[in-house]
Amino acid sequence: METPDNAAADVQEHTGIAAQDWERASADPQYRAAVIDLLGALAYGELSAFERLAEDAKLAPTMDDKAELAKMASAEFHHFERLRDRLAQIEAEPNEAMEPFAAALDEFHRQTAPSDWLEGLVKAYVGDSIASDFYREVAARLDSDTRGLVLTVLDDTGHATFAVEKVRAAIDAEPRVGGRLALWARRLMGEALSQAQRVVADRDALSTMLVGGVADGFDLAEVGRMFSRITEAHTKRMAALGLAA
Repeated sequence: METPDNAAADVQEHTGIAAQDWERASADPQYRAAVIDLLGALAYGELSAFERLAEDAKLAPTMDDKAELAKMASAEFHHFERLRDRLAQIEAEPNEAMEPFAAALDEFHRQTAPSDWLEGLVKAYVGDSIASDFYREVAARLDSDTRGLVLTVLDDTGHATFAVEKVRAAIDAEPRVGGRLALWARRLMGEALSQAQRVVADRDALSTMLVGGVADGFDLAEVGRMFSRITEAHTKRMAALGLAA
């Protein structure tokens, strides 16, 4: 998963909870609940990514491509294991933490099932990167221990470079492919943003943490700015693919 140039987690000076470690920060029960939500959502996302990449490998046109996707799938599964183990370590039941997010993520993937190899690559690059940008925004507000784990599991598994090379080569070989993939990427953008907004709105502890612990809920203006940054990063990725945003 790719790191945008403007990732909040990379540039923000840490204050408040973000300047604390887990032991201190988790004394706040609302914060602890928010972190369990976040790790649960991430863990299920990584498990889903593993499943999708393994499935996409079946569509790969060459043995080398199959092997590359299998390697990426393995990396995603290791990320899942780290998140699952961390949930257990902080005395949260991993399956219970993931369960609230399973239906929404499964529905997102059902609605955006790729029809071919290239659509699968674009989905992994564009769709997963939008989710990663969202979680990095949240990570900027986490305690140092949790922030470090989240940023580690959001590391690019190699899919970004691989997807850009393959999609650009396909467009060079058949320019008409570009129009179809651009429409597909726009659809993914809309679906992914809707999903992220639902995560914020549906989980009270997580939405409160998102704006730095405001007790009466999240600031819509701040969430709007966050999604503007995510949209800007998406536009840059589309350009890297050779597609119009």
